[in-house]
Amino acid sequence: MKNLAKYICLLSLFLAVACSNPDTTKESKVAAATTLPTEPIAKERMATTDAETTMEATVKEEEKIEKEPMAKKVIEKEVVPQKASEKKLPTEKKMTTKKETLSQQPITTAPRKEKPLNTKKEAVDLEQVTEKEETIIKEKEPAKRDATVTTPKANVPTTTPKTMEPKAEVVPIKPAAFSHDAWNTLAQKHISSTGKVNYKGFQSDIAAFDAYLKSLADNPVQDSWSRSKKMAYWINAYNAFTIKLIVDNYPVKSITDLDGGKPWDKKWIKLGGKTYSLNNIEHDILRPQFKDARIHFAVNCAAKSCPPVWNKAWTAQNLEGQLTRSAKSFINNEKYNDINSGKVAISKIFDWYKEDFGNITDYLNKYATTKINDNTSVNYKAYNWALNE
Repeated sequence: MKNLAKYICLLSLFLAVACSNPDTTKESKVAAATTLPTEPIAKERMATTDAETTMEATVKEEEKIEKEPMAKKVIEKEVVPQKASEKKLPTEKKMTTKKETLSQQPITTAPRKEKPLNTKKEAVDLEQVTEKEETIIKEKEPAKRDATVTTPKANVPTTTPKTMEPKAEVVPIKPAAFSHDAWNTLAQKHISSTGKVNYKGFQSDIAAFDAYLKSLADNPVQDSWSRSKKMAYWINAYNAFTIKLIVDNYPVKSITDLDGGKPWDKKWIKLGGKTYSLNNIEHDILRPQFKDARIHFAVNCAAKSCPPVWNKAWTAQNLEGQLTRSAKSFINNEKYNDINSGKVAISKIFDWYKEDFGNITDYLNKYATTKINDNTSVNYKAYNWALNE
């Protein structure tokens, strides 16, 4: 290749010299046509010119050869693989060959193919660049994974949870404690101290009366209640519902005129999801559960011969004392009982419930102001079923 370059260079120089020196051309032509004695001189001149041209070409060629490595380095630096994200091959650059550099002449050659980046080094570099870009992309964009996998957020400072202040305890508002105050108000207003009932007055206060009866239904007896509280509840319920029966049918002459003469057997009193009759309250609850004969002086059957209905509400606090007072008041009232030392005529109640009283003489002597002899005969009065109004 070097010899060929030299010959091409010398030929180019020779043609240039020949064209630029007409005298030499003429002398050459004359020398060729006629063999003149000047031929040796012309050859010597041409030889000198050729030698100088050859030296200049050699110097230029060496300089270009020395610069060739630098050109290669520059070319290699220019051929840098593009970013993998662009997914394109490196930009096309024409490589300058030694032949093109030496000739500096427009020589028609076949188009040179692009140099593919298929070397191992270039493949490794491209793979490293791709991995770096993938890492950058993963850091910038959240990875899409399954919903069950949670990726921790980068550079998120962890904060210590604030100490929750204890919330103020919400105390539920308890409904007002059940009481018989409403019945106490109604009784004092519409019942006299002697036990006479103003049924028309209860009719005028029917809303308040019904409200109290509903409170009884909504607050049935609880197992946790004391004996006195339970007993007071049932006495008040018996008396209030007896008056309600008369009020709903008023005017009426006697309670026995209602429900075929057996109003005490009718079940119509609803308390805590259960339905009772007046007889259920008296004979199934009050008498067998509490076993206190004084109950008969507390409950009232709306008749004139019944023990007077108290014009106050019974409570756990007043129960014991009021039961004793009611027993004494009824036994020593001549309207209901005649007790003399030699003659006794008492209420039919002592006959109907004699199993509750036991020995009647002994029981009467507990509360009677006049003591009865053991051999005194006991008689029972007729019962007046007219309304106690």
